[in-house]
Amino acid sequence: MVMQIDRRSMILGGAWGIGALALPAGQALAAELIGARGFTHAVASGEPGADSMLLWTRYVPASDAESVRLDVEIAIDPDFARTVGGGTVRTGGYRDWTAKVTIDGLQPGTTYWYRFVAPDGSKSPVGRTRTLPQGDVPRFGLGVFSCSNLPYGWFNAYAHAAARDNLDLWLHVGDYIYEYGNASVRPGQGIVGRTLMPDTEILAIADYRLRYATYRADPDLQRLHQMAPMVALWDDHESANDSWEGGAQNHQADKEGDWNTRRAAAMQVYREWMPVSDEPWKAYDIGTLATLYRTESRLLARTRPADITAAASAPDADAALKAFHDGVWQDPSATMLGSTQESWLAHAFRANARTTTWQMVGMGTIIGRTVMPANVSDWLRPDANAKLVQRYRNSVRMAQNGLPMWMDRWDGYPAARSRLLRSAQAADSDLIMLAGDSHNAWAYGLVEDGQPAGVEFAGQAVTSGGMEGDLRGDPTAVARGFVAANPELKWANTHQRGYMMIDISRDRVTGEWLFLDTIKARSTRIASTHRMSVERGRRVFSA
Repeated sequence: MVMQIDRRSMILGGAWGIGALALPAGQALAAELIGARGFTHAVASGEPGADSMLLWTRYVPASDAESVRLDVEIAIDPDFARTVGGGTVRTGGYRDWTAKVTIDGLQPGTTYWYRFVAPDGSKSPVGRTRTLPQGDVPRFGLGVFSCSNLPYGWFNAYAHAAARDNLDLWLHVGDYIYEYGNASVRPGQGIVGRTLMPDTEILAIADYRLRYATYRADPDLQRLHQMAPMVALWDDHESANDSWEGGAQNHQADKEGDWNTRRAAAMQVYREWMPVSDEPWKAYDIGTLATLYRTESRLLARTRPADITAAASAPDADAALKAFHDGVWQDPSATMLGSTQESWLAHAFRANARTTTWQMVGMGTIIGRTVMPANVSDWLRPDANAKLVQRYRNSVRMAQNGLPMWMDRWDGYPAARSRLLRSAQAADSDLIMLAGDSHNAWAYGLVEDGQPAGVEFAGQAVTSGGMEGDLRGDPTAVARGFVAANPELKWANTHQRGYMMIDISRDRVTGEWLFLDTIKARSTRIASTHRMSVERGRRVFSA
């Protein structure tokens, strides 16, 4: 990669916009990212099929060309002695010089190596990918990630997973980036050298592009993308915290402009920079072993989360919370997915449960029911301010009135949750939910109408802080307290970072939570692990 860092090349090369040139922090890194020429961010693959794969790269020409054509080479060996296909793709500044091409005519369950070739003959780094299998499949391995807040730590989870040889596919269930600026980092929590670009919260297309360029410059994330295909879905921070169809908690229209404009920018740039198709949701068959579903639950049809603030702080809070419980909270029109996607998923369950053993749903937010334990005040850090203490007390009172901790998760949408789980039961599905969002690790046995509906493996964050930021009690006691207070919750870890490995076989699915020793320094040392399994036809975790 050749760097030509002058003002003109910054504007032409990256199509960032002039606002990106005057950054209060990280000037040198910003200039390097914006002025980079050639293949700037390695390669990636995604949207796997049995005979196809989407391939991604970014190439900025040294000339002032408005667009360029890239060739693609695919081989069954890393030295490209046996090329078996390829293609072409055109890109330009209009899409931030990112390029995506879908290659057909591949063989099922086959490992391929690929690279892009520029007009000047230069070649991209080599990527490895693997098509989905067909027919009987004895085993398949998923690496599951979520919540990668760059300033808070190194992407050691990505590095550890990329070095493994027993994982076939990555699933990223959201919060791949965060929208906040550097000023949002808690004092003493940021890592030297992990500076966000741009410095401020991202709002416009140029902002989102530079933020993705910053993340994708990370060598461990690049390596992850190079080693295997990824199925990715967005959660909220790819746009703004607690987003829904008509707005977000972290969007103030009076200061930050029209929400639909920001939402459109976030969606456009996500689709530019990620190895994903433009389809809002999709199913992927892993032979007869499983069907994996990519869902969308944030920007297209999700209704606004119910606001419980007034009820929790009312003079007669118990009466207000009971009314909230019986009224607003149970609204059947509240939806996470929207009626079109709900219908698609229900029909897919019915069709695919006949042909594939496991129905595995990637979801941004957790579906398991969770209330706050009554003794949470015993675990709060000694220096907790009055506002934090009151927030936890409100959550305890909510629990006493049958209400969940978070209205932003699936248990804040109980009617929609019931519809999803009942559709899985009606299809006689062996349902596996795979989720992130909470930053902590959880295992749920899902129940609907008094019957098992499936299980949920909810993964911890790659770097984003968990409940340990508020709670200073013994973490094992905290976890036990949550399990005791929540019948669906079978296990929890509320203080460590890492990722999940999901091992799928015909007779069982085993989830392994891997916890890194640290995220404050670059290291792939594993501090601890935890495994849980569900057997075919049981729909509950094994004892």
